[in-house]
Amino acid sequence: MELVAFDFDGTLSDSEMTVLLGERCGVAAEMADITERAMNNELSYAESLRSRADLLSGLADEEAQKAFDKVRLRPGAADLIRDLREAGVHVAILTGGFERGVEAALAREGVSVDTIIANRLLVADGVLTGEVEGPLIEGTKDTALETLTSDLGIDLRDTVAVGDGANDLPMLKVAGLSIGYLPKPAVRPHCQIVVARMDRLQKVLAEDGVL
Repeated sequence: MELVAFDFDGTLSDSEMTVLLGERCGVAAEMADITERAMNNELSYAESLRSRADLLSGLADEEAQKAFDKVRLRPGAADLIRDLREAGVHVAILTGGFERGVEAALAREGVSVDTIIANRLLVADGVLTGEVEGPLIEGTKDTALETLTSDLGIDLRDTVAVGDGANDLPMLKVAGLSIGYLPKPAVRPHCQIVVARMDRLQKVLAEDGVL
């Protein structure tokens, strides 16, 4: 396996970016409800993301950054990323979440990945506009993974996808090895392997020869 593609919220991180952002303007409960419905495949990811972004309209960008700075990697995630990269594996994060939160969490642990494919909240005059842009709004993670592997000259059969929610299903279905990290009920049947801890994920990848 030459590439491991991780989801972020709910997988590499147990922080929910939109909820952290929602706490800054008093809409965390609404955010959590929309997120849960999307993860259980009750509404489209694009619809859910735009609805959540709209709730953030008017939030000061400096307050948004404070929320992003609270995003954390799960225990053991940074070590796993380091080990994968030292083994020569291309590490990618494919998330419908926000680039700034991913970057903040990685920087806090002093670790980096090879590729981040994520969305962005738009800012104007120092406040969030309530709009969102990026490749994983209407676009899906299978297309993102296929494009990435094509650019790198890697066969899809030589990839691992790790995720938990409904928007991860497309990449889980096309990857050579699909791993669910505490997957939602609708996702679990599509996972070849299911894990609940980063140390277990590391062991699975070692047993599979990725590490």
